[in-house]
Amino acid sequence: MSKVVKNVEYGLEKIFEGAQDFLPLLGTDYVEFYVGNAKQAAHFYKTAFGFQSYAYKGLETGCKDYASYVLAQDKIRIVLTTPLSSKSPINEHLAKHGDGVKVIALWVEDATKSFEETVKRGAKPFMEPTVEKDEHGEVVRSGIYTYGETVHIFVERKNYKGIFLPGYSAWKSDYNPTSVGLKFIDHMVGNVGWGEMNECVKWYEEKMGFVNFLSFDDKQITTEYSALMSKVMSNGNGRIKFPINEPAVGKKKSQIEEYIDFYEGPGCQHIAVATDDIIKTVMELRARGVEFLSAPPHAYYEDIPNRLGKHMDMMKEDMNVIEKLAILVDADEEGYLLQIFTKPVEDRPTLFFEIIQRMGAKGFGAGNFKALFESIEREQEKRGTL
Repeated sequence: MSKVVKNVEYGLEKIFEGAQDFLPLLGTDYVEFYVGNAKQAAHFYKTAFGFQSYAYKGLETGCKDYASYVLAQDKIRIVLTTPLSSKSPINEHLAKHGDGVKVIALWVEDATKSFEETVKRGAKPFMEPTVEKDEHGEVVRSGIYTYGETVHIFVERKNYKGIFLPGYSAWKSDYNPTSVGLKFIDHMVGNVGWGEMNECVKWYEEKMGFVNFLSFDDKQITTEYSALMSKVMSNGNGRIKFPINEPAVGKKKSQIEEYIDFYEGPGCQHIAVATDDIIKTVMELRARGVEFLSAPPHAYYEDIPNRLGKHMDMMKEDMNVIEKLAILVDADEEGYLLQIFTKPVEDRPTLFFEIIQRMGAKGFGAGNFKALFESIEREQEKRGTL
């Protein structure tokens, strides 16, 4: 089984007790991408990932500055936003970063208090508390900057009965491919530059009351050519988890360095989405054209019983199918997990997705790091960026 560094000797629940309660978070509300062509991006995420049309804001709803398409699948909501003129500040973000995650929105009981509590602790404001109203009620939103130009928006929607947010209308479409079985966002990973991880960890601890409950160093996350370090941050109830990565010294350029080079700064590296049946989900995604990283060698799968230990008896999945689909398997004290990673979904080698199924495990697949990063390095070599 994989080994990780815990900051205290007792279990996860005890670690979370150390989190401060000044910023209670109910969950992930939505993730907003800035993209060059939201209409086409929406078609891609519907076709390839099984998202459904949900809500829309644009010229037809009276918005002259940008168009936003909201897609949903179970508890996941993504917003794809594109500017409608050259004067929009969104263009600056697109020119620098390409398509990518701008907003990680968090569902809260009180958006005003969330803003005040984080700003008084030193968070940089992005959006003052704003009340948005329509005939369905009101939503209060506020926001702060996190790493790079990424922001957290606090969303208070207890007094709203509308489709998504005021200003949006229901998006009706004749084209809604079936779901691929994605359930909710498990975690989201941020990449920061050299020497910036501990600073970012401190920011989440001080400004948002998060705790660092898992740490991985460059001895654990390393291959022959590259290395990185990572610390996993979580809020008090454990619903929100943000691993933070930074590069480490290696013979060649790490995946984090490649990301920073092409994204031109810190940003969201990948979104991990949960499924209850990873085999069915991955088979469907592959059939729809989603490309995944290449499989590790056969020896990796032969070693799975050793990696799972006592949890091997729990495993119901067919190992031949797991290997055929290139799914990775790991375990911790609580159980095992299955995971697989897509290739970047943009032309720039930046954002990608992880599909994960947890069978009791609360970790992040530390035992898979070497196999995963060797697969990423094979892709880097093809791109000439290793």
